[in-house]
This record gives sequence, structure tokens and C-alpha cells, in this order.
Amino acid sequence: MIVLLMGTVVGRVLLLRRTGTRAMHFGKIDKTDFLLPPVALFYFYSLFASAFGWPLAITDRFFRSTAAAWVGVGLCVGGVLILAVSLASFGSSFRVGIDTDQPGRLVTTGIFAVSRNPIYVGFFLFLYGQFLAFPSWTTVVALAFAAVLFHRQVLREEAFMRQRYGQEYAEYCGRVRRYM
Repeated sequence: MIVLLMGTVVGRVLLLRRTGTRAMHFGKIDKTDFLLPPVALFYFYSLFASAFGWPLAITDRFFRSTAAAWVGVGLCVGGVLILAVSLASFGSSFRVGIDTDQPGRLVTTGIFAVSRNPIYVGFFLFLYGQFLAFPSWTTVVALAFAAVLFHRQVLREEAFMRQRYGQEYAEYCGRVRRYM
């Protein structure tokens, strides 16, 4: 599922590149974003290590439950589906990071009529599902770290969109919740 999740995002970035849209703006505004790739690599290794029995410093799980693991798989599938629907709704306005030069149009239809940040909701559901499937310190720390980083990024994006789209964005915020 993680390969499918990441493949969906990378596929969209590459597809937009073909049309001349530069969709990757990660770290352009805030240079502290350089800390994220090493943390992400550690997380991915830990996740695959849990799944395939590779060496880990901490191997203890909080609990073992087949039912919880299957609920986790369901949440992972749901997270990927929300991400895919979000990318379809975004169309050519999808960006990773904040594009101050060519931000695209404000998207308020499709899944964005239900949540202003469905991509983050999808990622969070995915990570929560992984925690239920692999309940360890690695996944709980990743879940907490991701929640803080997602919210931080949402606040940065909202500040940019308030400045860029003005009253149209304010009205959208009045109609649609930030997350769910």
C-alpha cells in the first residue's frame, strides 16, 4: 500500500511535468523542510523492516491483533482512495509544497467540497492504518510526527491562500472544514 500511495503522488508530479507544470516545490519557502527526507527514509525502512523481518533496534509491538491489523489495512486502502480522489479533483492545480509563482486555481469542488485538506486526511488515515497493522514505537512516533508536520504545512498553505485568493478563500473556509 505504501508503494501505491507514493506511486500515486509521484505519478501525478510526473504527469504534470509532461504538461509543463512544475508541481514539486518542496522546501522552496521553508528551508527546515530538509529535515523531512531523512526522517521519511527512517520511517520507510522501519515500516518495511516490520513487514519483512529486517533488523530493527526496537522490535516490540504494543499489541497483536489480527482484527486491528485488518482494520488498519482497510484504513490504508481508504487513505489511498482519498488521495487518488483528491488528485483527480485537484487536476492541474496539484503541487507538492507552495507554488508562489504559478499556484493554479483554487479548487473547491469534488472531495474539496467536503474537506479543505483531503490529501492530508488520506495520508493521516494511511499512517493510522499502518499503526494498527504494525503497532510499534516507530509507527506511533511517525503518526504523531506526521500529524504535527501536516498541521504545520496546512497552516502555511492557508496563510498563502488567504493572501492569494482573498475573499474567495475566506468564503470557502466558511463552508468547508479544515480536515473533516
